[in-house]
Amino acid sequence: MLSDIQIAQKAKTFPIEKIARKLKIKSKYLIPYGKSIAKIDLDILKEIKSRKRGKYILVSAITPTPLGEGKTVTTIGLSMALNRIGKFTSACIRQPSLGPVFGIKGGAAGGGYSQVLPMEEFNLHFTGDVHAIGLAHNLASAVLDNSIFKKNTLGIDLNKIYWRRVMDVSDRALRNIKIGLGTENDGIPRDSGFDITVASEIMAILALSKDLKDLRQRISKIIVAETTDGRPVTTADLKVDGAMAVLLKDAIKPNLIQTIENTPCFVHAGPFANIAHGNSSIIADRIALACSDFVVTEAGFGADCGAEKFFDIKCRVSGLAADAAVLVCSIRALKAHSGHFKIIAGKPLDEGLLTENIPAIEEGIVNLAKQIENIKQFGIPVVVAVNRFDADTDKEIEFVRKKALEFGAYACDESRLWRMGSKGGVELAKSVVAASDEKKKFSCLYPLDMPIKDKIYTIATKIYGAKDVEYAPLAEEKIESFTERGFGNLMICMAKTHLSLSHDPNLKGRPSGFTLPVRDIRLSAGAGFLYPLCGTMQTMPGLPSHPAGEKMDLDSKGNVVGLS
Repeated sequence: MLSDIQIAQKAKTFPIEKIARKLKIKSKYLIPYGKSIAKIDLDILKEIKSRKRGKYILVSAITPTPLGEGKTVTTIGLSMALNRIGKFTSACIRQPSLGPVFGIKGGAAGGGYSQVLPMEEFNLHFTGDVHAIGLAHNLASAVLDNSIFKKNTLGIDLNKIYWRRVMDVSDRALRNIKIGLGTENDGIPRDSGFDITVASEIMAILALSKDLKDLRQRISKIIVAETTDGRPVTTADLKVDGAMAVLLKDAIKPNLIQTIENTPCFVHAGPFANIAHGNSSIIADRIALACSDFVVTEAGFGADCGAEKFFDIKCRVSGLAADAAVLVCSIRALKAHSGHFKIIAGKPLDEGLLTENIPAIEEGIVNLAKQIENIKQFGIPVVVAVNRFDADTDKEIEFVRKKALEFGAYACDESRLWRMGSKGGVELAKSVVAASDEKKKFSCLYPLDMPIKDKIYTIATKIYGAKDVEYAPLAEEKIESFTERGFGNLMICMAKTHLSLSHDPNLKGRPSGFTLPVRDIRLSAGAGFLYPLCGTMQTMPGLPSHPAGEKMDLDSKGNVVGLS
């Protein structure tokens, strides 16, 4: 089989205007970026306001291995399969961060015959949204440090500066740094550091904003530091909020591309799900839902990460509710959750993962059971998609199917979307349509007026399976402070490893009896949530021994090669 990029380069794309016509989006709302990409002008929001909303389908997954289990492939492929059975469908996905693109994971355009086009532009600079976010964030950083240098008229406490800098490359050497070194004209020396751009509060704001006015208001609420007498310092106090909004005036417009089978795909925002809320933008979803019978969107990592945040954060802000959820799993991941095998990116798979092993699946399938339970707690029916790999046997697939139904899944279907495109997901699409017609009663996991600790405890015990939560002194101090200052009613966006239901990536399957450690809790006032840091969670990833970027190059004709 051809590589992902070879398949993408051989595919035939429609002019983006033709894709827009399918959606009944008028040309006056298109801002073309070449032949295959366009931004959508937000003036369209007024026109679509009265249109009937399509069905809203969330794709999530079990706790993934470092290789991922095909969630994006399923999101893209399912949208194509729904079109194949006569349901006009769009996909809504996130733009990838260049950190993973050049690191372990590679690109996020899907793969095989279930991917979005143009694959190279999508995975690289695209329309510049991530760069705009980085610039807006770092502009605030520069103005903050300049304010301190220029006599510190706001009275900022150098020990209570929360706004770091960002860049969209995984660079562990920049996690903790000293700035302002050199001469007295080079700034005030202090400790600081870098986060990856997709972890910026501005990325979260972009994904949660309802329109340009909402974006502008949220930016002005960002708290970057505190004064020596304990008052918050915002971007509005620094008088940088307007300039930040200027840098984001185009980034707030969602991007339209297409799948390999010419299904419309909206791409907008890219917050990580283990750090931020891990979902594409509300604006893109609203436009897609007004223009389609079905919309398939994806939440990052496992259902304990992105799906919980989709329901408790994104749906709460948007007022929308999913009609059904798809939970992706793979045979190899279920075996890995037995604890008997390790999957290491860049190294050959353990032979035990490539031979039939029902006992290992039976041990590891407890993770699937818990993730089904997690989604059903929100009142949404679950369809399990078993992403089939070549080494999987019919007996293994059938074993998982029966177990998934026992665990409460509405249906469980094999997926061959990667190899076959939409043809490999017809039965899955039919199950999703049927599940979306089921009666449902959506509800969030917690009310906003619940105390901060109670909200964290609810997520930890009901979603992760913890028995209790313990707080470091810093976290205790901040919870007390946030409550006193009126931030106790904000949403909770947990930051933890995506490789386990717990805070410890080494705990596979369905851990229980553990205590979740919260070492810090930070405020994203503009995004409207608090984010507790659990365990040793990092907000700036590092690179592996052999980054994916080592394989990338240009051929003699200037074509990108080695991108996956």
